[in-house]
Amino acid sequence: MQRIGIDVGGTNVKIALVDDKGSILYSNSVPTRAEMGYEYTVNNIKQAIRDLMNESKCTDIQGIGFDFPGQIDYKNGVVRLAPNIPGWVNIPIAQIIEDEFKIPTRIDNDVHCAALGELKFGAGRDCENFICMTVGTGIGSGIVINGKLVRGASNAAGELGHIKLEMNGGPLCGCGDFGCLEAYASGPSIVKMAEEYIMGGKSTKFREMANGGPITPFIVSEAAKQGDPVAKRIFTIMGEHIGHGLTSVVNLLNPEKIIIGGGVADAGDILLDPIRETIKKRAMVVAGSAVEIVPAQLGNTAGVIGASLLIES
Repeated sequence: MQRIGIDVGGTNVKIALVDDKGSILYSNSVPTRAEMGYEYTVNNIKQAIRDLMNESKCTDIQGIGFDFPGQIDYKNGVVRLAPNIPGWVNIPIAQIIEDEFKIPTRIDNDVHCAALGELKFGAGRDCENFICMTVGTGIGSGIVINGKLVRGASNAAGELGHIKLEMNGGPLCGCGDFGCLEAYASGPSIVKMAEEYIMGGKSTKFREMANGGPITPFIVSEAAKQGDPVAKRIFTIMGEHIGHGLTSVVNLLNPEKIIIGGGVADAGDILLDPIRETIKKRAMVVAGSAVEIVPAQLGNTAGVIGASLLIES
């Protein structure tokens, strides 16, 4: 039983043939080239599917699944809006692909798909109730309750990045509101804090490591791992913010695990430990003592693996 999973990002489209054990039998990627228009990207995707079938010699494909960042109409297979992929507005991609290949096709949000992958084959495979959070340029999440992905009335469930940490004011978030968790604790927040410390005259290893180039979350995390006190403080602040946001989620949903992935989460325990400590301190005792904070297991394959599962979810 084999399915195709396709992870569509702003730069590249990843495609994989996935078996029913979650193993990737074939993988490739093609450039998204969003500036060329969505038809160009769709044609690239079609050719990538043909190449996969030819090179893997697989003709019995059970289904095709896509993940996209942004607003997805899961029920109708339409990309409503993909902010990082210009031109992808109200595109009925599932129907386009089904018409071309005569294979059942489903689409969903990228973090929903990551949660499905972790549920079936990753850190959530022994759990009935967990949160899968990705921390990168923004914060996204998928919620699994009683073994089922929670999509909500309009497939918008799980926007934990927009839990409010401030009642009045706070930093401006990309969603247009103020005081959201994402505005305090994401890749851009790390860079902003790092730059503020440098402007304040702090001597830091990450400034030295950047060597005149731009500060990045990766550089700050590497400096923290090497013991730089300022970089460690930045990740402690980040973890405390995320922990405060997740405390409300722990009290509301009583999950067994919170699975944290994404580029920023590659920092590991430097980020996860302050999250754990904050939840232990702030959550109600029964719910707080039941939850584990763990790293995601599937890494950058979570998208294609989760997307391949959409046909049965």
